[in-house]
Amino acid sequence: MAGSYDVAVIGGGIVGLAAARAVLNREPDLRLCVLEKEPSVALHQSGRNSGVVHAGVYYAPGSLKATLCASGRVALKEYANERGIAYEECGKVIVASREDQLPGLRELHRRAEANGVAGVRLVDGRELREIEPAITGIAALHSPVTAITDFRALALSFAADVALAGGSVCHGFAVGGIVQDGDGVTITARDSRQVKASRVLVCAGLFGDRIAALVGDRPDPRIVPFRGDYYRLAERKAGLLRGLVYPVPDPALPFLGVHLTRTIGGEVLVRPNAVLATAREGYRFSAVRLRDVKDTVAWPGFWRFAGRYWRVGLSEAKRAVSKRRFAAEASAFMPGVGRADLTRAWSGVRAQALDGAGNLVDDFAITAVGRVVNVRNAPSPAATSSLSIGDILASRVLDHET
Repeated sequence: MAGSYDVAVIGGGIVGLAAARAVLNREPDLRLCVLEKEPSVALHQSGRNSGVVHAGVYYAPGSLKATLCASGRVALKEYANERGIAYEECGKVIVASREDQLPGLRELHRRAEANGVAGVRLVDGRELREIEPAITGIAALHSPVTAITDFRALALSFAADVALAGGSVCHGFAVGGIVQDGDGVTITARDSRQVKASRVLVCAGLFGDRIAALVGDRPDPRIVPFRGDYYRLAERKAGLLRGLVYPVPDPALPFLGVHLTRTIGGEVLVRPNAVLATAREGYRFSAVRLRDVKDTVAWPGFWRFAGRYWRVGLSEAKRAVSKRRFAAEASAFMPGVGRADLTRAWSGVRAQALDGAGNLVDDFAITAVGRVVNVRNAPSPAATSSLSIGDILASRVLDHET
């Protein structure tokens, strides 16, 4: 594939495809292409997840995460229903197992109400058992509109929308270089093919920082990959769950902890841990890519982060090789879950952005250099928010002054 376009989108994940679709919805006469290095779209973060459609419980009120999750969930539900893509509002409970977790639960309730999460309420242990008879706890936060869907099916549908609107999706285009000049942007693939575009949007996920660096964007934040491992819960136990079950997160820790999620395919996943990955697309323990390791350890922010959370990292690493630890954490709110109830499912790698001070970048981050707009951080709930993020990115690309 070679040619000239008005807009090129680098990255065929759900956010890039939603943005491409939004550009063509707004300007249907534009020539647009999506450049994806894989043989299909949504093969990484967009396709390796549990399919949870978030309601907006966790996010700081007023943040982009909170705002776009609210509007994005509604838009995604409407889109899925229109296109016949499975979408189920199975609901979610966040369970407090101990008294010291109650302040955290009340804070989540405050956030959820501030974010306008529909129907969210605090329930006591008795009401929790009515909602989820197999779950025990002293209290819980119930979010009835939290849902499950198939995000890869949605991404494929977005790609079909792009093609139907006259855009093109080019597979096997691994970006090797980007050069801007007064006439536009030239994108060169590793196999020497070239695409020229007047505007470029980078939605490269795990490689977003590297693509941004090619156009001279700042090095901060840096992507540090974390692998999350998933287990399937045995059918005899999975059939007891009605929705999604999460623990109250520890505010001192950067991760949510082990939780139980139903999938649109009828399984229940026990997921995930969060282990530093030795490859940005390292879905196995043995996957090591030296450049990825070098990029991680060369970033000062990583060492500052590790200095604060090394104990957490050690615990996560131990859990990664211990089915017993996974089962023990799940049994804290679903009694009776043991090692025999878990079988290995798959793993995913999350693109976690870290700033130079070692802080997790907790909100969506978008920067621009000349004619190129870079999505530097698109953490969860990016898939839930994809249609709303797509609208914002389309505006940034089309309205941005060089």
